[in-house]
Formats: sequence, structure tokens, C-alpha cells
Amino acid sequence: MEEERYSSDLSDEEWLLLRPPLCRKRRGPKIPEHVVRGHMNGIFYVTKMGCQWDMLPKCYGKANTVRRRFARWRDQGLWEEINAALVKQGRVKEGRPEEPTAAIIDAQSVKTAQKGGPSAMTRARRPRAASVI
Repeated sequence: MEEERYSSDLSDEEWLLLRPPLCRKRRGPKIPEHVVRGHMNGIFYVTKMGCQWDMLPKCYGKANTVRRRFARWRDQGLWEEINAALVKQGRVKEGRPEEPTAAIIDAQSVKTAQKGGPSAMTRARRPRAASVI
């Protein structure tokens, strides 16, 4: 690969991790690896720089093409798949099992059908007509 243009570009080591799920055979025409890598670099550029897609440098390809590729990967669940694989890899690297053996659930953040919060603690009010009698 030619020199990295921006700090958001993938290193060769990072590309080797992401290449398998990104370049596996899918329906439609085969896209060359260097194009896929360029689009991924473009996605990371937009994410890191916080700019609009239209501000994407031309070296990454057409902004609409890169944006559509991002959306397609999102809709296919590829981002979740990559994240899960990287988490497993990180756990193994730390000497832990791939899958967690326990989980902690904060009761404050679990949504339930039970009514709670400030509205459950306020008293019921009498209707005004009843207080007159």
C-alpha cells in the first residue's frame, strides 16, 4: 500500500484484521480489495474528523459511494460482527475466555412494565369538586 495520507487511515496490521469480513464473497460484482480498503479509510476519516460526507477527500472515492457502502454494511450487520470479533480477540489476548462467564445488570437501567420514578411517588390528588363538598 502507498503511504498513509491521514492519521485515520488503517495500518497494514489493522487491515489484516478487518479484511476477512469486508472482502468475503457477497452477491454482486467483486470489488477490488484496494477499493474496499479505501472506502473503509474514508469511513474512518469521516468518523474521526467529524465532517460531512461531502467533505470526504477524493482519494477515498466518491462520497456518495463511500456513504452507501457504510449504510449497506450497517444494514447487513457487518459493524456488529466486526465489533464482536474484535472484542473476542481482545479477550483472548488478555488471557480470558472469548465469551464472558458473568454479566452485571444495573437495576436502574433495566426497563420494566412496573411503574416507577417520580410519578409513582406522587400522591393521587382529589378532584376539585370533591374538596368543595
